[in-house]
Amino acid sequence: MSDLDLLTQSLARNVKRWRTERGFTLDALAARAGVSRGMLIQIEQARTNPSIGTVVKIGDALGISITTLLDYGQGPTVRIVPAEQAVRLWHTDAGSYNRLLAGTEAPGPVEMWDWRLMPGESSASEPHPVGTVELVHVTAGELTLTVDGVKHLVPTGASATFEASTQHTYGNEGDVPMEMVMAVSVPPVR
Repeated sequence: MSDLDLLTQSLARNVKRWRTERGFTLDALAARAGVSRGMLIQIEQARTNPSIGTVVKIGDALGISITTLLDYGQGPTVRIVPAEQAVRLWHTDAGSYNRLLAGTEAPGPVEMWDWRLMPGESSASEPHPVGTVELVHVTAGELTLTVDGVKHLVPTGASATFEASTQHTYGNEGDVPMEMVMAVSVPPVR
């Protein structure tokens, strides 16, 4: 069985588990996440490989991290995620990518990401729930962070934090690869 098949089955099992645990019907989760009921059915039956945007929307609607949706959920007090288990969820032919490094659920979902953007590339993100905060630390190159239409330059060695409840884009307008580590904190579902 391929890694993609394992990921699809984990996502199917965990979306259904957390939807049931939260007491959401398919229709209720679809409305909260802004995805179709049909898409949720396909995901829960492991018949589709949804986009990262769809997975993020479902995680946000359930109040859990992508890590938990992909089986990196609850464990012992100390959890070590080997480098080979970091999940690459987005990439381009030019070499840009992001990898989910680790995550936790307490008090709300928290995720840690490894990003690389090649020169001239960018990745847009839909708004997250109100109260979501992102922290970035640039380790190489310069990040062009656009939040709610305003560009901010974050050079090597610098960090930034912002409320991620508006449209935002990570970009590389420089001529060398940009690398950063990002943490995302989503408020718990009430």
